[in-house]
Amino acid sequence: MDDSTIFDKVHDIDLQKTMERNYIDYAMSVIAARALPDVRDGLKPVQRRILYSMIELNNGPDKPHRKCARIVGDTMGKYHPHGDSSIYEALVKLAQEWNTRYMLVDGHGNFGSVDGDGAAAMRYTEARLSKISMEMLADINKDTVDFIPNFDETEKEPTVLPSRFPNLLVNGTSGIAVGMATNIPPHNLREVIDAVVKIIDNRIMEDRDTDIEEIIQIIKGPDFPTGAQILGTGEIDAAYRTGRGKVKVRAISNIEPMANGKQRIVITELPYMVNKARLIQKIAELVKDKKIEGITALRDESSREGMRVVIELKKDANANIIMKKLYKHTQLQDTFGVIMLALVNNEPKVLNLLEMLTYYLKHQEDVVTRRTKYELNKAEERAHILEGLLIALDNIERVIEIIRGSKNVTEAKEKLMQEFGLSDAQSQAIVDMRLRALTGLERDKIENEYRELIERIAELKAILADEKKLLGVIREELLIISTKYGDDRRTAIGPDEDDITDEELIKRENTVIAMTKLGYIKRMTVDNFRAQNRGGKGIKGMQTIEDDFIEELIMTTTHHFIMFFTNLGRVYRLKAYEIPESGRTARGTAIVNLLQMLPGEHITAVIPIREFKPGRYLLMATKKGMIKKTPITDYQNIRKNGLAAITLRDEDELIEVKSTNNKKEVILVSKQGMCIRFLETDVRSTGRTSIGVKGMNLNAGDEVIGMQLDTQGEDLLIVSENGMGKRTSMDEFTPQNRGGKGVKCYKINDKTGNVIGVKAVNEDNEIMLISTEGIVIRLQCSDISRLSRVTSGVKLINMDTENNIHVASVAKVRDKDPEADIKALESQMEEELDVGAVEEIEDDVPDTTDDNEIN
Repeated sequence: MDDSTIFDKVHDIDLQKTMERNYIDYAMSVIAARALPDVRDGLKPVQRRILYSMIELNNGPDKPHRKCARIVGDTMGKYHPHGDSSIYEALVKLAQEWNTRYMLVDGHGNFGSVDGDGAAAMRYTEARLSKISMEMLADINKDTVDFIPNFDETEKEPTVLPSRFPNLLVNGTSGIAVGMATNIPPHNLREVIDAVVKIIDNRIMEDRDTDIEEIIQIIKGPDFPTGAQILGTGEIDAAYRTGRGKVKVRAISNIEPMANGKQRIVITELPYMVNKARLIQKIAELVKDKKIEGITALRDESSREGMRVVIELKKDANANIIMKKLYKHTQLQDTFGVIMLALVNNEPKVLNLLEMLTYYLKHQEDVVTRRTKYELNKAEERAHILEGLLIALDNIERVIEIIRGSKNVTEAKEKLMQEFGLSDAQSQAIVDMRLRALTGLERDKIENEYRELIERIAELKAILADEKKLLGVIREELLIISTKYGDDRRTAIGPDEDDITDEELIKRENTVIAMTKLGYIKRMTVDNFRAQNRGGKGIKGMQTIEDDFIEELIMTTTHHFIMFFTNLGRVYRLKAYEIPESGRTARGTAIVNLLQMLPGEHITAVIPIREFKPGRYLLMATKKGMIKKTPITDYQNIRKNGLAAITLRDEDELIEVKSTNNKKEVILVSKQGMCIRFLETDVRSTGRTSIGVKGMNLNAGDEVIGMQLDTQGEDLLIVSENGMGKRTSMDEFTPQNRGGKGVKCYKINDKTGNVIGVKAVNEDNEIMLISTEGIVIRLQCSDISRLSRVTSGVKLINMDTENNIHVASVAKVRDKDPEADIKALESQMEEELDVGAVEEIEDDVPDTTDDNEIN
């Protein structure tokens, strides 16, 4: 008999260590298996199991609704061994239009309300998968994701769904784990997919990673299912960059007049997750406690047509003041705390916006790769069978003879394999073949199917062999989903009264930007320069170091974008006010301290742009006579480290850029005094990174030194390196086909030197000439002689020894009133960038030289 007692079976343990160990196990279970979403499909385990259970039940959008009790029971019994109430709650949220931006479950029955009413019991409600949820489950039966045993190892469940769209950002999520929480807002499907497509395009076309700046330009902010308005973009920007932030959200309300002279406030949209019933109750309490006065009636007039909460005011009440009090004391203005926490490789991680999209794209690459391999295997297996059938049909008499002479199927298969070199699968297919396959029609079907399979196999292998083709497949599928399910934004983004940017504090005013050959730049006021007579010595415009001189002098406003184009065909961008302001004689700031330029790179063209509007173009000319036209919208997302503006051939450089509207005539001038004029429509619009087309056929040793547009002036001002110059009427340069040699525009001799600058001017314009010593002279164009084409002109500036003119810059006469000056400048810019009706550009532009079109 055993003399031991129950106390002999009790073991002493360290309670603290046991609690620590067990609590860690519990915490990790909650974090990884319950509360946090997977970065790949944006779903928590319970949501994923619900959707998978519904597809297993054949509960798709084209099938009748099923009782939620059946769905919950199936999910709980097979995959999710937890309480039925938690499963039903998760199911209900997926079907609530005010909770889920793009509903994954199509509910039928009482699924609650925005007033906080609960859904009916699961035995009453019915549900089925929504159409967009089928995209979450698409191709799940094609080995696209891993499956693991369920809790009792009687079933298999997916570790993640294929998720054909970025559900984590599109629908968002919230959850409280142990020691951490997640709260990701929903977003607009079109914007999110456009952002993923941008990442793909950068990898396919430019073979580079995407900058978060580019993504923030595309995804404007959260897009809540309840609409409302986000106040300010500063916090959105911070949340997208760091993964944490706070977003102010305000209800949409209107102040309407009433028949009795009173006013009423009508609220039509509420911030996300705000309970309408509790909000109305709160307003009533504030009125009762006299914290808000002037409200006489409060009604909820919401219906199936939409939300409508009416607040009637006293006759002498100030509606705007009452609204501000309501924003302050109620959830009519609320804060959404963003915590972009998700599971990455089963570990919690706070992610920024770009990281979330990158992880999603990586998941899609894996899904499409596995699907392609699956389809390839199936296609090859079927093609193998068809090859056997075609062999049999080619030798049908002998096949029939073998089958008739065999004792059984096994013997027939072995003889077929031996005589025709078939595999077991092929011989089995032959013995299973029906007699109708012997008809000519059936043979044609088999041959057609085999040809199609061979083509499909080649396509699938090409996708697996080329990462860019794989990304192209993902891109195409995403755009189809965007077109099929995308909609307009519901949540507006407006200014925040407390969100004043640095730019708003900077006065919009006229300014001059000066930049030297060696790369020094500064911003000055226009008053630094005064008009002088022709032949004058000028005033000192900028202190330069030895061998340096002013190369660019442009007039703009402090709020314009300044685009810097370089000799290497890249483009950078600053706001004019970001360029440090300096005095007239100051050297300025080295441009390399403002722009992240490459070694050997220097600025060759500077373009001021107010905004990037469709219908406008950038026209570029290179030293070797190439010309390219690209929509200006292709350049609106310029990174801090620059962007490729044009692709250049060896030993070529970008020398000039103009902003146009596709209705101009282009004039190219070479240093040997040749000039060609042609229609801008002769230049086909091409992408940002294209080479362009031949603009001018140059003589040996010649190169293009400038490009002008016909609308910039009535005359063409041409200046030589020794200070000679002239005006010639634009009418003397008749348009011709692009790509020709052009005509003589300047007579060059030892006295003149080569042509160094060209500008289109009017009689009432002034020009600024800058010497290699930094001397600036400002002249009236009317003082410069107008001469014929093949002449050398007159002396424009008296020079000291070897003080050669390098750049001629044109500015119109300005008004003395500063405000009028700014308006005149802006009017000029609007005139020069007038879009009007954009003409269609024909692809078939007549060639004038060999190798005219450059691909």
